[in-house]
Amino acid sequence: MTERRFDASLARPDRLGAEPDAGGTNFALFSDHAEKVELCLFDADGAETRMALPDMEGGVWFGYVPGIEAGQRYGYRVHGPYAPEAGHRFNPNKLLIDPYARQLDGDVAWTDALLGYKPGEGDLSFDDRDTAQHVPKGIVTDPTYDWDADRALSTPWAETVIYEAHPRGLTMKHPGVVKADRGTFRALASDPVIEHLLKLGVTAIELLPVHAYLQDGHLLEKGLSNYWGYNTLNFFAPEKRYLATGELKEMQDAVRRFHKAGIEVILDVVYNHTCEGSELGPTLSFRGIDNLSYYLNAPDDPRHCYDVTGTGNTLDVGHPMVLRMVLDSLRHWVEVVRVDGFRFDLASTLAREGDGFEREGTFFGAIRQDPVLRSVKLIAEPWDVGEGGYQVGGFPWPFREWNDKFRDDVRSFWRRDEGTKGALAERLSGSPVQFDHSNRPATSSVNFISAHDGFTLWDTVSYDDKHNEANGEDGRDGHDNNLSDNMGVEGETDDENVIAARKRRARAMLATLILSRGVPMILAGDENGNSQGGNNNVYCQDNEIGWTDWETGREDLAETVATLTRLRRDHPAFRPTRFASAPAVSWLRSDGTAMSDENWADEAAVFAMRLEQEGEVALIVINGGDDDKMTLPEGEWSVIFSTEDGTATIENGVLSIGWQSVAVLTC
Repeated sequence: MTERRFDASLARPDRLGAEPDAGGTNFALFSDHAEKVELCLFDADGAETRMALPDMEGGVWFGYVPGIEAGQRYGYRVHGPYAPEAGHRFNPNKLLIDPYARQLDGDVAWTDALLGYKPGEGDLSFDDRDTAQHVPKGIVTDPTYDWDADRALSTPWAETVIYEAHPRGLTMKHPGVVKADRGTFRALASDPVIEHLLKLGVTAIELLPVHAYLQDGHLLEKGLSNYWGYNTLNFFAPEKRYLATGELKEMQDAVRRFHKAGIEVILDVVYNHTCEGSELGPTLSFRGIDNLSYYLNAPDDPRHCYDVTGTGNTLDVGHPMVLRMVLDSLRHWVEVVRVDGFRFDLASTLAREGDGFEREGTFFGAIRQDPVLRSVKLIAEPWDVGEGGYQVGGFPWPFREWNDKFRDDVRSFWRRDEGTKGALAERLSGSPVQFDHSNRPATSSVNFISAHDGFTLWDTVSYDDKHNEANGEDGRDGHDNNLSDNMGVEGETDDENVIAARKRRARAMLATLILSRGVPMILAGDENGNSQGGNNNVYCQDNEIGWTDWETGREDLAETVATLTRLRRDHPAFRPTRFASAPAVSWLRSDGTAMSDENWADEAAVFAMRLEQEGEVALIVINGGDDDKMTLPEGEWSVIFSTEDGTATIENGVLSIGWQSVAVLTC
């Protein structure tokens, strides 16, 4: 390799990562407790050249190397105390990935040499085996891209319909996608996929994690893999399996294509933990760079990680430089890749401070004032596994929140659980108990009946119990409280009556989702009746169990979704922006009179939500039971939608409505 020297006159500590320019590249890495940091450059043959970064300010080690261009492979070795009982785990024998690397070359090759300690001798021991051949290298990357006339769509929340999809699984079985491209961003933004989303009325695609992530060693040993990707290795680099070309440009191309179609791109991001796990996990990046700064450690014993995520570690976003890394990462995806928003995994963890969850804390304050991030869509998964972690309704504006109460109450009502009418009315109203406070809008709740974690919609109406045997955990994994109903047969069946009943309930649940106040989110494949065979935890199933099936024979459900999203677009009463200015709402019994408190607990299966706004009056009629009738209020009513075509008819002011169905009327 050509001999390299640093140029101190061009070195900058304020730009972290590897920043190339016309003359070379500036390298900068934060490590507050390091004693020396070595930049490691690798040539095409894997030969390594080590250069100690010459300068340090405020814990940022930096140096400018002339002649280094985009494409250069690199990593770091960080020297400092190996004192686990004090929280320090420096080990320069372990090659470390730059947290700011924008692209990675290679995969983690699992070996116990990745541990900072000697296997079998406990984490207080020290392992001196070199890991350069086992760890991906960062790639110096020039993110320049010609965005042409691309611009942010900024679709109003009230008009937003989200489609949650796996970036790989969505296209692996798509018959209209070129086989060689399946599972990549090139396939994701292909014409057949975009046309399908437009037909459904989708305005935003929300992708499971696309950050580079680690394949868990214990899964690989069982012949499985980490499919979902909630195991982040790097917060700036895309997962290379999703790139047919291996280049960031492919993802930028995909975002531009989605934008041209009027579809926003939202990324599911995991800033609450990393893939390095507990103190017994591998040393790949953050742990070896500065364990005490990047991770929360037990305050009374810093040898051990403080874990509120259930993954072994918790990222310390309370540390100003770690918070800066998270914000820099978010801005990178907005400014360089032009995504339109984020869904934050286990977001309660990000709000934890000394006294627990703090809705007005540092993390939220930083995002809310950020000139780039404050204008994109922000969605919280409002819980974690720590004490006080369940915080549905507790996040500040402008965050929206996943609402699992909506999922549970809608499932309970449609499987005919007693005493659930009142709960369903709450969800139809936008869950005001949770969200109508602190000047929050009526779009605060992200409503869903299924998501990547749990049963699909079709499995919700096809299985009483989970069937997770393929995961190799003897059925111990996954939720047990699925609020599902197999409708007479467990799993797949040829019985046409059972299939018809399942479709009927699925259509009613989709109507409830899309007509409710808030922001509807549809799980990819639910519009086609996709099944995972009763597996409600396909995190490790990168195969036909986890992939979206496009040829189920139940594709007619997609027509229901398309009709409902069009109805939502055409009638503002179904998508108010504020609770205070929402259309007047009243609730009616099946005899047309007002619901009383006692009526919410009775056995009557039919009730209606009456909406009035700007001269338009609409009724959403819900029938959770058998064929029934409803006396309509005075007026010239007409049926504009029914989940069961032809079964909702009006005669002499009385609506006949079929069993387990939803109808919409206007006057």
